[in-house]
Amino acid sequence: MSNELLEKSIAANTTATAGFASSTGGTGLHVASENGNGGLLNPEQSARFLDYMFDATVIGKVARTVRMKADTTEIDRIGVGEKLMKLATEGDNTGTNAAVTFSKISLTTKKLRLDWELSTESLEDNIEGPDLEDHIARMMATQAGNDIEDVILNGDTSLSSDALYKAFDGVVKKAKAYGHVVDAGGAAVSRAVFNSALKALPRKYKQRRTDLRFLAGSNLIQDFLYANSIGTNMTIPQDIASSIIRGDVQPLSGPAGYVAPYAFGIPIVEVPLLPETQAGDYSGHAGSHGDIHLTFPNNVVIGIKRDVTVYRFFWPRKDSIEYTMYTRVGVQIEQADAWVVVKNVKVAS
Repeated sequence: MSNELLEKSIAANTTATAGFASSTGGTGLHVASENGNGGLLNPEQSARFLDYMFDATVIGKVARTVRMKADTTEIDRIGVGEKLMKLATEGDNTGTNAAVTFSKISLTTKKLRLDWELSTESLEDNIEGPDLEDHIARMMATQAGNDIEDVILNGDTSLSSDALYKAFDGVVKKAKAYGHVVDAGGAAVSRAVFNSALKALPRKYKQRRTDLRFLAGSNLIQDFLYANSIGTNMTIPQDIASSIIRGDVQPLSGPAGYVAPYAFGIPIVEVPLLPETQAGDYSGHAGSHGDIHLTFPNNVVIGIKRDVTVYRFFWPRKDSIEYTMYTRVGVQIEQADAWVVVKNVKVAS
């Protein structure tokens, strides 16, 4: 984020707004003064601001984004059954027509904010000089992206202790409430865990197998890679080839021997903000647990009512610059039937 982006002029209070979903989208970053004068920043400036926010996110990059004109919107869902065709007989027009089911899910947004402040002394007395403002704004933008993804994943309106999480229910809670849940019962992450997730997924979704993704926290992925590397040397071409054939890993562009985890040919996506310190809810549980999710990434729908908006004000009496960032977001699972959660997966200590 450059000084040009945030308008270094102390005399004018400014506002910056940005599109949520992509730095290359149609919504630019808008700067307007308090009296309404302002203009549209160029695409490069807009891209920088949004890139800072979403470089650290995972779900935000792959989810489907819906622009909303009201706080709540309805998303239409269309479904059909299975084995709808039947044997045709000459001259026979009996039988019933195949039914199409229509349903709706509700998507509601909540207003989120982030505040930070910089004194003039901190800008004058540090080794970065005026560039400190840009550096801190960049850090705040990155953290804002992390916080938005955190509540999208882990939001829970039943919580009373966390003001951010209780904004709305996130996809983890929704998936466990409405999706297909498999209990690992404290088992360590293994091919058997991923196998149980695939078996629990309704077969009509398996025809789109190449679009499926496993989602897991960082520690569970590390445990899986470690377990699959025992007795093998992932720097030896033969061992790497054997793991690729089994569908445990796939080669990526990068250093020699660098691989990414796969299970039965389906990528395992690392989502660092997925919880991995859960106590477990089975008899005799001990230690930390996480979940393995199986779904289509665009099954997550993020609703945006207000673009990301950043206000910058200089307060003469405090001799400081204050920033306030707002956005209005919400999340929903479009098709819960296409989501499997394997819970109570033990994280190695």
